[in-house]
Amino acid sequence: MDDATLCLNQSSGANHHLYHGDSCEVLGGLPDNSVEYSVYSPPFAQIYAYSNSDRDIGNHAGDAEFWEHYRFVISEMYRTATPGRLSSVHCMNLPAMKARHGYIGLLDFRGDIIRAHKDAGWIYHSEVCIWKDPVVSMQRTKALGLLHKQVQKDSCRSRMGIPDHVCTFRKPGDNPEPVDGPLEYFAGDPDTFAHTGNLSIDVWQRYASPVWSDIRQTRTLQYRTARHEDDERHICPLQLDVIERCVQLWSNPGEIVLSPFAGIGSEGHVAIEMGRKFVGCELKESYFDVAAKNLAKAEKSLTERKLL
Repeated sequence: MDDATLCLNQSSGANHHLYHGDSCEVLGGLPDNSVEYSVYSPPFAQIYAYSNSDRDIGNHAGDAEFWEHYRFVISEMYRTATPGRLSSVHCMNLPAMKARHGYIGLLDFRGDIIRAHKDAGWIYHSEVCIWKDPVVSMQRTKALGLLHKQVQKDSCRSRMGIPDHVCTFRKPGDNPEPVDGPLEYFAGDPDTFAHTGNLSIDVWQRYASPVWSDIRQTRTLQYRTARHEDDERHICPLQLDVIERCVQLWSNPGEIVLSPFAGIGSEGHVAIEMGRKFVGCELKESYFDVAAKNLAKAEKSLTERKLL
């Protein structure tokens, strides 16, 4: 990374580099074929405001601008990825709103992400659906389609909750360093897991399920100190169980894990604690500050464990 060229603030440690700046610039400074794995949640087009910056990918006036911006990031992720290795995108389909879209329904954001990656050269590798409690979603969003009174009034306007998805893409080519060996522990709700004697097989059978219903929804990094009410309406850190499973499955210790939208550092925190190297970038200053603290804590935790 050419730090002098980028002129970005950064937080660095033995196992991470976190850049405060635009992912389009940061990714441009990474070498070709240098990243073994990436996992992240992209901004959700036109639905949430993350910051008041004109450079924020979530602040575009319309879908065309959003996808022009995000497709550039996807193409840079492809360039920097090691052949044969993977990139996982956490996403969900989005609600269509009467005032903005002219109707009430759903937007195929997940499908658009898949198509954009395929257009950039990625292979659509795999996908998992993550269960979410519709009652919690109803209480948080007040969506009319989730209310029981809507069923009584006109159930044709009722709908199911919107699950999360992790869509994973593979860069064509031969993987120079296989990710091999048994799965040595289960990442998820321990109350739902019991093994029969072959731990790796039992863990894999849970991970191989097309629906993950054992993700602890509240196991996230603390985020409230990153919230600025004047320029933001949304922050929802990715669950650590999701990140941990993905990193465990698709990277080796010592390899680089990348997040182009690092937020408060969830992906980096998990990657460091699991013995990987992390590279990330974050545009919003308050997120960057919290992420830097979270990554420093992970570095300290890793060092203390090595001393035991």
